[in-house]
Amino acid sequence: MSKIPTLFITHRGQFHQQAALDAAPQDLDITMLRTPTREQVLELVAGKEFLITERSGIIDAEVIRAGKNLRLIQRLGSQTQDIDLEAARAAGIPVCTLPIRTCINVAEHLLMLMLGVARRSSELQQIMLSGESFGKEPTRCTEDTFGYNWSGVQEIRTIWQSTVGILGMGEIGFELARRLRGFDCTVLYNKRSRLPAKTESELNVRYAARDELVSTSDFVVSMLPLLPETAESLDQAFFDRMKPGACFICAGGSGTINEQDLARTIRSGKLFGTGVDNYTWEPVRKDCPLLDPARDVKANVILTPHVAAGAVPSSQKDLRVGDYRNVLHLLQGEPLEYRIA
Repeated sequence: MSKIPTLFITHRGQFHQQAALDAAPQDLDITMLRTPTREQVLELVAGKEFLITERSGIIDAEVIRAGKNLRLIQRLGSQTQDIDLEAARAAGIPVCTLPIRTCINVAEHLLMLMLGVARRSSELQQIMLSGESFGKEPTRCTEDTFGYNWSGVQEIRTIWQSTVGILGMGEIGFELARRLRGFDCTVLYNKRSRLPAKTESELNVRYAARDELVSTSDFVVSMLPLLPETAESLDQAFFDRMKPGACFICAGGSGTINEQDLARTIRSGKLFGTGVDNYTWEPVRKDCPLLDPARDVKANVILTPHVAAGAVPSSQKDLRVGDYRNVLHLLQGEPLEYRIA
């Protein structure tokens, strides 16, 4: 029995490509390309029955016409602004999205860091563990008698109605923006290619130049990937542009922060707080510049050991099995999940 011709286009590196290939059903003949040109997509989609796309390249009416044998367009993730859904409907080709659990996990972790820094959770935890009563006699609480803020901690903030700037508006940025809706925030974003106006409206976000975003945001949230141009790009010049009293949050690519510069900025007292989940060396070395300022609870620093993606399966292969769930549903005549066209 001949295998089913499938085109898989992605922006990710060899490690993730191989994991996706290892997880593929055996009856698929997969052609995988990283960041292909439009001409390559138009040429290779011809004759394919499945198109799996990981946010790399525009799937417009011309691509859909070229893929006249397509039985399914599967987008990995929730971003669909670059897929012509009307053309797909006209051609009778189902289009499905797939929420990415690890991206959702990272978005929730970023929100946790933001809330933890805003509420000064590291300092409050240490106060509780110290058992210090701050000169006040403990009294059994009643409906009318209690010791609210007996430690006298000042400047406990909220995310509500803050300006949040997202650097690197990919899948995680989308998920974070969705989770910020209930906080009535002004959400700015910056990425290489601006989103369509319709997508900005749906997410309630506004495009901003990088300097504007950094200098006006109460929370600067970085999800920049590690690339040659982003390595240690979050440096002293970057932190100098942040407004006094802002918070810096990062769960992007490891190696994007100049840790010496961030540590210097923390010690200067310029930032209200800092939350970081990614580092230059991992596991973190004992001489990591961020460790000493984090030991000062007044500095309001939360460091987590690169766990934002949550508890993932023991192998990347297991993590990628879901990429093909709808392919199997279609082959088995079962309803498609997360169908949008």
